[in-house]
Amino acid sequence: MKIILKNQTKKFQNGKNCTAWEYPLKDKDVNGAVIELNGRYPETGEVVNQVCKELAYVIKGKGKVIVNNQEFNLSSGDLVLIDPREKYYWEGKMVMFVPCVPAWYPEQHQTIQY
Repeated sequence: MKIILKNQTKKFQNGKNCTAWEYPLKDKDVNGAVIELNGRYPETGEVVNQVCKELAYVIKGKGKVIVNNQEFNLSSGDLVLIDPREKYYWEGKMVMFVPCVPAWYPEQHQTIQY
């Protein structure tokens, strides 16, 4: 069993509109972060995970996710599963809990510019 306390999180600024608090599980199979979105992420283009599945639960707020050119409106209590190699971006004002399997790592995450 592992427990990560809030004061053990690592804060990352993923652009001017997206802040992540990573919970350092040190587990290659799964990890998780709380994401605060205040605008669009990425600011331009789209992102894609080549390996990881990304699950996002909207804790509070409203927004949308655009996956493979399909737009989905989101609000508190909604859940999204993004499979590997799906192109997406987020927009809105939301706080989300986002676990990834296998554990997310930067090398498999790509930004695609138009």
